[in-house]
Amino acid sequence: MTTSLPRTRRHGPRLPRILSTACLSALIVAAQAADPKAPAVAPASDEAPSLMPVAASTNAMVNLVNLLVQQGVVKKEQGDALIAQAETEAATARAAQERAASVAGPVSSYPPVDAVPYSTRGGDGAIRVTYVPESVRRQLREDIKQDVMKEQLAEGWALPEQVAPWTKAIRISGDVRARYEGDFFPSGNDALGYPNFNAINNGSPYNASQSNTKYPPIYNVDQDRERMRIRARLALDANLGEGFSAGIRLATGNDNSPISTNQTLGSNGLGAKYAAWVDRAFIRYDLQGFEDTKASFVVGRFDNPFFSTDLIWDDDLGFDGVVAHVSQRLGRFTPWLTLGSFPVYNTDFNFSTNEAAKVESKDKWLIGAQIGTDITITKDLTTRAGVAFYDFLDIQGELSDPIYFTDEDGNTDITRPSFAQKGNTYMELRNNAYYTDSSSSYYGKYDYQYYGLATPFRELAYTQKIDFSRFDPFHMSLEGEFVKNVAYDANRINYYGAQNNLGDHSTKVDGGDTGWLLKFTVGMPVIEQRWDWQTFVGYRYLETDAVVDAFADSDFGLGGTNLKGFFVGGKLGLSKNVWAGLRWMSANNVSSSPFSADVIQVDLSAKF
Repeated sequence: MTTSLPRTRRHGPRLPRILSTACLSALIVAAQAADPKAPAVAPASDEAPSLMPVAASTNAMVNLVNLLVQQGVVKKEQGDALIAQAETEAATARAAQERAASVAGPVSSYPPVDAVPYSTRGGDGAIRVTYVPESVRRQLREDIKQDVMKEQLAEGWALPEQVAPWTKAIRISGDVRARYEGDFFPSGNDALGYPNFNAINNGSPYNASQSNTKYPPIYNVDQDRERMRIRARLALDANLGEGFSAGIRLATGNDNSPISTNQTLGSNGLGAKYAAWVDRAFIRYDLQGFEDTKASFVVGRFDNPFFSTDLIWDDDLGFDGVVAHVSQRLGRFTPWLTLGSFPVYNTDFNFSTNEAAKVESKDKWLIGAQIGTDITITKDLTTRAGVAFYDFLDIQGELSDPIYFTDEDGNTDITRPSFAQKGNTYMELRNNAYYTDSSSSYYGKYDYQYYGLATPFRELAYTQKIDFSRFDPFHMSLEGEFVKNVAYDANRINYYGAQNNLGDHSTKVDGGDTGWLLKFTVGMPVIEQRWDWQTFVGYRYLETDAVVDAFADSDFGLGGTNLKGFFVGGKLGLSKNVWAGLRWMSANNVSSSPFSADVIQVDLSAKF
C-alpha cells in the first residue's frame, strides 16, 4: 500500500506575481474606500523609467501603483493598458448617468458610487484617479482566483485545511532493489572443509563421534548457483519536537539474519508470501541551540553509528542498544566522539528449559568507542579519520562442566554464537564425560556437540577516507581500514582444539588476527539524477579471527572472514530516483582448506 500526501509549494517564480496582483487589487479597493475623492498626481510621460522616483500623491492608490511600477511588479505598459480600459468603462458609466439625470433629475448631492469616473486627465497632463468601478474589482478578483486555481492544479499544492497538522512532522520513505546474483566456484575447493556451524548451533547438537560417516551441515563450495533476489524497505520517521525524533523501518529477508535483508525469489515456491521484519526502531535526541556543537543520543535499533567500511560491519547490520555522539567544529577541524553499548546476545529467560535449576546468565555485550576528526585541508580536499575499539565481552565459547547423560544440556551451551557465517575458529563446548569414560555404556558412541568461538575478540581499528572535489560534481576518494584483534589467543585455540574442519582434534591453529581494505572511487559521491555515475575498485584481506565473522560483509566470498581478493563495480543513474549497479567480487581463502568464489551482482534500485 502506498500513502500519498499532498504537498505544499513553498516557493517559486509564479506565486509572488499572483500574490502581488492580489495585494494590488485589495489595496486599490481599500484606498478608494478610505478616500474616494482625493486628488492624485502621477507622471503621464510614457518615457519615464519604472525605477525612477515619482512625485508623491495624496491618493494612496496612485502611490501604490507608482511603487509597484518602481519595484518592477507591474510594468509601465501594463499600467497604461489597465488605465485605458478603466477610462473607457468610466466614460460609458458617465454617459449612462447623464442620460438618467436628464430624465429623473438628481436624487442626491453625490452621484451613485459606480458612476464616479475611474480617472480623468487634466490639462497639466496629470492623471487623477478617484475610483475603481465595481465591475473592475470583480474582474480582478476572478482573474486572481483563476490564476491561483490553475497554479494549484499544476503544482499539486495542498490547501491548509486539507493537511492534518500531525502529517507535517511525519516523513515516509522507502526503497526497492531487484538483484541478479551469480555465485561461481572454481575447481579445487575442499568440499568438506567448511562446516556450517551456524546451522549446527541453531539446531540439534551434532554427534561429532560420527564425523567420518555422517556429515554435519556443510556449506556449498563446488556447485554454481544463480539467484534472483529482492529487497524492500519502508521507513517512517517522526519529528517529535524539542530535539526528539523516532523512527521505524520494516524490511524483507529470508530469515532473521542480522546482515541481510535480501529475499530470494522462488525460495518458498511461486507466489509464496514474503515476511517483513522490524529492521529499525529507535528514539533519538539531538542537542538544540548550539551552532558549532552537535550532540545526539539514540536508543533502540538503528544504523551503524561508527565510521567504518564493510570489512568489520556489513552494510545492512543494525545495532541494538544505546549510543551517544558528540562533535565540535574548531575552524578546519571537527573532532568527534562516539560511544555505545550493545547487547550481542541475551540469555534465554528459562535456560536451561529441561532442568529444574536454571543456569546463570551468560550475556554477551559489545562496548564500542571511536574518536576521530574531520579535516578541511583545502576547499577541494577533505578527510575523515577515526580510531575505534570494539570490545566483545564474553563472546568466546566456554567448556561446560562434565555431562554424564546424553540428553543433558551443557551449562555453557548458551556461549555458542546466536548467528555466524564462516571463517572464525571454533571449539567444542560440551565436556561429555560419558563419551570419554570407558566404563560408560555410551563410551565412544555419542559426542553431542555445540560449538563456540575459540578466541576472545577485542578489535582495534583505524579508518580513513580522503575526498578530492576539484572537478565537482566529479569526486575522487580513497578509503582504507585496518583492523587487528588484540585479544587473539592462538594458545587457547590449540588447547581446546581448532575446529575449522570436521571435528579434527589434532588440527592446530591455521589463522590470524589482522585485516585491511583499500577502495578507490571516481564519480558522483551520490547518485541523484539521470546519468550520474560512479565506479570503484578495491582489495581486501581478512584473516580468520581478525573480526567476528557474524557481522562482516555477507557478499564478498559469500560472507565471513578468512578471505582475500579484489572487487570492482559501478552505478549509473537512470532517473532522479532509479539507478543500476554492477559489482564483481573475486575471493580466495587466506589459510586453511582451499576455497575460491566469484560473485557477480546486477542491481536495479529505486527509492521514494
